[in-house]
Amino acid sequence: QLVESGGGSVQAGGSLRVSCAASGYMYCMGWFRQAPGKEREGLAVVNTRSDDRYYGDSVKGRFIISQDNAQNTLYLQMNSLEPEDTAMYYCAAGDGRTSISNYRYCDLAAVTFCSWGQGTQVTVS
Repeated sequence: QLVESGGGSVQAGGSLRVSCAASGYMYCMGWFRQAPGKEREGLAVVNTRSDDRYYGDSVKGRFIISQDNAQNTLYLQMNSLEPEDTAMYYCAAGDGRTSISNYRYCDLAAVTFCSWGQGTQVTVS
């Protein structure tokens, strides 16, 4: 079970941190968002074993994903927020992909995530 929190309203240029409390961790934990009338967008993912992190181009350099393994909590620190960042933000967990050489990795493809939270709204004005 994944439960997001921390969403809200913020002015452009501001910062916000959303959290995701997880009842259990999977190999990949990530953040996605979806705005009305738009497709779901992968923002950031972390390999919970290696702590390797990957970001979507639209948030690279502005958002930071982090994990607190002791608390089973995933975070997304969002800086320099823009009105275009307004969306429902979702936490997700999954097993990642396995390459032909049997290498396991995480990416931002939503199909690799099997568990989703209910979302938290972020509004930037």
